[in-house]
Amino acid sequence: MDCGDDLQLAFDTSDLAAELALAHFDSGVTPTLKADGTPVTEADRAVERLLRETLSEARPEDAFLGEELGQVGQSDRVWILDPIDGTGFFSRGDPNWRIHVALQSQGVTEVAVVTSPALRRCWWATRGGGSFESSWPREESQTRRLKVSTTPTLGDAVLDALDDESRERLPRSAAHAPQSPLPLVELVRGEVDAFLAERYYTWDHAPWVLLVEEAGGLFTDRTGGRASDQGGGLYSNAVLHSQLLAWLNYPAGP
Repeated sequence: MDCGDDLQLAFDTSDLAAELALAHFDSGVTPTLKADGTPVTEADRAVERLLRETLSEARPEDAFLGEELGQVGQSDRVWILDPIDGTGFFSRGDPNWRIHVALQSQGVTEVAVVTSPALRRCWWATRGGGSFESSWPREESQTRRLKVSTTPTLGDAVLDALDDESRERLPRSAAHAPQSPLPLVELVRGEVDAFLAERYYTWDHAPWVLLVEEAGGLFTDRTGGRASDQGGGLYSNAVLHSQLLAWLNYPAGP
């Protein structure tokens, strides 16, 4: 299957999902709690159903793994879906939520599309094709290629982390960025130099691993590998990555 065809399918499907999510967002939703204590709304489920139905119609042999509806099918090609990443933001009327669509082939993310409809922005990457940001809906004139920073030393670095406990583990010689609702966007734009995110699931990380790598950065999971399903890990520019891995005592990769 041509990667460009899969990217276009991901674009088209994400756009449909974005319109549906925006309709729920504008009308307001009431969250409930799942068994793991995280919030969910009817919008999460409706958007994931739309993503699955649209993708499966075009790619009936592919498998699917989503946050709300689990896994369906067995295939080397798996679409990984987070219908609304940031449900807390979504349910509070805060625009900082996103729709994640990623395609993995034999465990490696090949296509990633992240759409933030309420912010009117989107980000995407293909393996070997680079990372990009655009307005949403996408306009070629509003598209730019993304590059991580080239900061070479920890003393000059600006770092961020998922929570205060993680921030305490970062080098004190580096500056700590103000907490942001979009830290990985700031990383691929080159505005921060690293982000430590040692929580969450493959649907949270799969698109960002590819976006960061294609912007020239690196990702290492907590086992020393590059997988999105190991509970997160360290994202950073390529120059600082080994220094930060040593500081954090991450295991050596395979």
